[in-house]
Amino acid sequence: PKVSRPHWTAHFVVPNGNELLVKMHTSEGITGFGLATSYTPLDPLLKPWKSGLADLIVGESALAPERLYQKLFNLTSSKIASEKGWTREALIRCSAAVDLAAWDIVGKAAGLPLYKLFGGFRDELPVYATCGYYREGKDKEELRDELQMMKDQGHHSFKVKTGGLSLKEDIDRLEFIRSVLGDDKEMMVDVNRAWDLKTAIEGAKLLKPLRPRWLEEPVRWEDDRRGVKLLSLKTDIPISAGESEMTSFGCRSLIEEQAIQILQFDCTMYGGFTEGKKLAALCELNHVQVAPHHDCFVHAQLVASTPAGLILEAFTDPERDPMQAELFQDPPEIKNGMMKVPQKPGLGLELSEAAVQKFGEQIM
Repeated sequence: PKVSRPHWTAHFVVPNGNELLVKMHTSEGITGFGLATSYTPLDPLLKPWKSGLADLIVGESALAPERLYQKLFNLTSSKIASEKGWTREALIRCSAAVDLAAWDIVGKAAGLPLYKLFGGFRDELPVYATCGYYREGKDKEELRDELQMMKDQGHHSFKVKTGGLSLKEDIDRLEFIRSVLGDDKEMMVDVNRAWDLKTAIEGAKLLKPLRPRWLEEPVRWEDDRRGVKLLSLKTDIPISAGESEMTSFGCRSLIEEQAIQILQFDCTMYGGFTEGKKLAALCELNHVQVAPHHDCFVHAQLVASTPAGLILEAFTDPERDPMQAELFQDPPEIKNGMMKVPQKPGLGLELSEAAVQKFGEQIM
């Protein structure tokens, strides 16, 4: 749903968070679901489902998610996709949703939550709240109220936006945010790839007294891998990135180039858990921590399974993300900055049919 005063990152309006919901049913009567997140129009994601993609899935085994994922991902380089007008991005998103649904079925068939199947490293995780967006007419009093609302919700860690003003103005804004949060709370800073390298180096120096836990996507998109690598040599603030990659191969490059200390892939945007598990293992072996972008309830199963798991991202402002507040029945509670991992089999989540009806439209 649209809001009258959009939320802004440094340089773009936060788009409506579209979710592609895929439900899969087995001949044994097990149903699994998966989600694909898209911040672009949904029509390209829906086109494959309206023109034969489901026919390539029916008859496959949900207990072989690797095989199913590879079959769908390989369509990105296929003649059939070109003939049918299926875009590469759409197929990447669709394959992620199908993969999550398959893993949901695997967990339900085994009678175990997925984090236990994946390794079961721990059953509780820290969570941070993303906030501090720019909005037209938003003054410090409104910013204070937003932060206080998040504190009242029980959060201990907060990721705030920057990069939308001059560097001096943004540092003043971040100093104000730190004063509202207090010294006992964690603050992460997200630039959304708005700074050039020179500004990023200067910004990191000015940020140091504010003790950010990490600096996220600090360099512009066109040369961001080289940029974050060069920045990491100039600061001891941990650098995070990964949400803007299209595949796990881009994330692999960030790790191999030793450009980041924290990887923020998103299993609902590319790769599902099939690729997410590989990235988590790669992070562990390269001393990189895992803090996925978006959807704390879905990513909890993966992050809890690995020693590399760091923290989850939550959007708990119902105006910013009404779906997080309503999509699941009895979702895990975030309390004192922590969240218990769902213990029911599979994803451990149950969709709210009322929310599906409210926000959704059935395609097939």
